[in-house]
Amino acid sequence: MSSYRFIQTDPDILGGKPHIKGTRLSVAFILELFASGASREDILSAYPQLTSQAVEEALHYAAESVENEIVFSDKIAA
Repeated sequence: MSSYRFIQTDPDILGGKPHIKGTRLSVAFILELFASGASREDILSAYPQLTSQAVEEALHYAAESVENEIVFSDKIAA
């Protein structure tokens, strides 16, 4: 994955989940906010410790993560 300025993983914070550096707000949580209908402005207003750039980077991180996802089949041929 690319180098990120605002995204951090640390086993001591949120069990190692990717999160916004300096917060306990995970990338997954940011995605859940968007999925529940929150706008970027809503999120920035509710979480003033976030910057617009950090939210944007969380979206890019999530997109890159999905792009690089590999699915394995566990089907056994008969």
